[in-house]
Amino acid sequence: MSYAPEDLRYAPTHEWVRLEDDGTVTVGITDYAQAALGDLVFVETPEIGRRVEAMEACAVVESVKAASDIHAPIAGEIIDTNGELTTNPELVNEDPYGEGWIMRIQPDDPADVEDLLGAEEYLSLAEAEDDEDDEEEDQ
Repeated sequence: MSYAPEDLRYAPTHEWVRLEDDGTVTVGITDYAQAALGDLVFVETPEIGRRVEAMEACAVVESVKAASDIHAPIAGEIIDTNGELTTNPELVNEDPYGEGWIMRIQPDDPADVEDLLGAEEYLSLAEAEDDEDDEEEDQ
């Protein structure tokens, strides 16, 4: 069973967002997403200074199973990335909501964070996706 901390917000594309005290946001992928991908072997973070639009693909994670795009949950400028992931991509699997963060964004509008999903809504979405996957496997 995946978990989603109540103090974070979530994109339907499986990224989490933490609004920091300085108005920036930290972004990573959810426990559900890292579990679905399996053991990560590579993380490509976006370039610092890059401007992103909400839901724009801007990073990539690769696992033994597949590669997957990471989307910017809100519009803004990439101000930092987790360089530790270059040599330790498994941090995303081990601590998706902590040391496994992927990027930090200076949002165009910090209020956009509130438009994202709450933990309960996100877990319902993830559960529905699991149910769809199970139905496809049964066919």
